[in-house]
Amino acid sequence: MIATPRLRRREGGQATVELALALPLVLTLLLGVVQVGLVVRDHVLTIHAAREGARAAAVDRRPGAARSAALAGTGLAADATHVTVGNRGEPGSRVRVEVRHRSATDVPLVGALIGDVEVRATAVMRVEG
Repeated sequence: MIATPRLRRREGGQATVELALALPLVLTLLLGVVQVGLVVRDHVLTIHAAREGARAAAVDRRPGAARSAALAGTGLAADATHVTVGNRGEPGSRVRVEVRHRSATDVPLVGALIGDVEVRATAVMRVEG
């Protein structure tokens, strides 16, 4: 019975050493998950921006209407977002809007390893009167 407390005393720091060795890996993986979540959020916002831009291009003939609607409805950074509008024809035809957004990867440790990611989305709508 005396050997058991002595054995536990010698192995008492083992858990601390294992935690110290595993903690950087666990934190890096956690930061990676956060970064992926931010890129997915930007992708969803880009899809929404393409839909907003296509809707604006379908009902408004002004050249900047699609870009204004795409940026206003999503909160994406204007300097990192590029909106391309296809040829807008007569009512009944289709207009295509493509939105490209550079998603900054700025989460510590992980962002520097990945680099910025470009997300794209396209939407097509029928031109109305």
